[in-house]
Amino acid sequence: MPQDSLHINHVQLPANTYDAIVIGSGISGGWAAKELCEKGLKTLVIERGRSVKHLKDYPTALKDPWDFTHRDQMPLQAVKDNPILARCYAYGESTDHFFVKDDFHPYVQEKPFDWIRGYQVGGKSLLWARATQRWSKFDFEGPARDGYAVDWPIRYEDMAPWYSHVEKFAGISGHKDGLETLPDGEFLPHWELNDVEKQIQQKINSQYTDRTAIIGRCAHLTKPNEIHLQQGRGQCQARTLCERGCPFGGYFSSNASTLPWAANTGNLTLQTDAVVHSIIYDDKKGKATGVRVIDAHTKKETAYFARIIFVNAACLNTNLILLNSISSRFPNGFGNDNGLLGKFIAFHNYRGTISANMEGFADSYYYGRKPTGAMLPNFRNVHKQEMDFLRGYMVHFSASRSIGAAKNGEPELGASFKESMTEAGPWGIFMMMQGETIPKESNHVRLSKDKKDAWGIPQLITSVGYDTNDEKVLKDFFEQGSEMLTKAGCNNILTHDSKQAPGLDIHEMGGVRMGKDPKTSLLNKWNQFHHCSNVFVTDGACMTSTSTQNPSLTFMAMTARAADHAVEELKKGNI
Repeated sequence: MPQDSLHINHVQLPANTYDAIVIGSGISGGWAAKELCEKGLKTLVIERGRSVKHLKDYPTALKDPWDFTHRDQMPLQAVKDNPILARCYAYGESTDHFFVKDDFHPYVQEKPFDWIRGYQVGGKSLLWARATQRWSKFDFEGPARDGYAVDWPIRYEDMAPWYSHVEKFAGISGHKDGLETLPDGEFLPHWELNDVEKQIQQKINSQYTDRTAIIGRCAHLTKPNEIHLQQGRGQCQARTLCERGCPFGGYFSSNASTLPWAANTGNLTLQTDAVVHSIIYDDKKGKATGVRVIDAHTKKETAYFARIIFVNAACLNTNLILLNSISSRFPNGFGNDNGLLGKFIAFHNYRGTISANMEGFADSYYYGRKPTGAMLPNFRNVHKQEMDFLRGYMVHFSASRSIGAAKNGEPELGASFKESMTEAGPWGIFMMMQGETIPKESNHVRLSKDKKDAWGIPQLITSVGYDTNDEKVLKDFFEQGSEMLTKAGCNNILTHDSKQAPGLDIHEMGGVRMGKDPKTSLLNKWNQFHHCSNVFVTDGACMTSTSTQNPSLTFMAMTARAADHAVEELKKGNI
């Protein structure tokens, strides 16, 4: 596995010294560890949470609903104690152990923001929804076209080979659709839409020239290749119990994939229960030399040193660490000469959903519980600005049959209830939006001046909200979504605005954005700080804009690309 190994003289180096340090073990941190270890670097991964090992530490993965005290529902007191966390779709009795409770790591909500976190090895890679799409050329070109953010310093052509690199290893199922708005990738066999989903797909595709419904693309092994078998992973069983941790390794997570692969090189050291306080900057050397870490339990401070540092703590925690990394060179936060650190936070607008029914198809059903549905790439403002709002939205939809439906409006009881549970009810449709929000300087995070957490680190203040553009996007989705479902033959179409706070999408991005100009950005095209080339940021914090696509695949590809560059620069002695 190791390739292009570096032969660095470790004699006489101080204790706790490595070639590379990676802060965070989630989706992007796991990829940084894999790439750096494969290339021969002795790499320390620092995780603020506890150890979670694949297979061993998935205590609920094989449990049935009746094995849980509350049938996988959280008791009322737990919901009252965790009003933020309780709003997360994946939170329940079977996943409680993978989530950060509301009072464990507090923050200040200047504006409502639901910060969902998973502090353990693997982070939220154990909990994510696993939708994976490449960004298109339009997503990287968009900011330059309409000026809603600074220009990306990279384009799709820069990312394409790295998308392929991570897709082959992670395992992405999908269909080659030939869409310019959603580039094809290195796909495993795709999942099949059910009959009603196909009906809606056919109607949309035949009646619109500007939009195409396709099967969703997701990080699930429909047919494992040799590289996946080498990882010890197996085929997805379509259980849709993914948030518990998959005992089959059927979906991609750091725990099942990148971290064990990195460990197999012999170059990985994993330090858990270690809260990163800040990055150490050496004024004389003109670069970062390490990180300060606080033991999560004893509160003892330790310093670790390395030649390169990857910050992958997840968007808001990465911003927090960098804002708290104060030195004489960077008195306002690490690399923050232009004062933009923590600003231009963006996210995905998930507020809009639509429900409907479809008559007929009484003789149609489906096998298993596939982990994806249908999706519709963005069709607004793609080639030019044509709407009264900026950018657009992706649409996801699915169809399923109910069971145990009430008859004549009355609930079933006793034997009749059990009998009704064996019969499939009518078809229901669910449709949702994934709207792009515009990075704005007013949407920001900063450090509290008087409130600290249990580790003596300033609490984060979130000041992120919606604007009129988001309202216009929502309105257009309701109109277009309802129209598409009507043309598809659906009835009882109802729109719903959840009015949920930002953050519950769990797609927060920005604050340490990439760009061409050090005056308007913090990172260059290789994810290096403009003013400190041996520190890289490749998680959501680095993003210049959000696109309408899911971001996780881009985090993976960007991390692999940056790690490759970092090693090459290290070989040349440039960092």
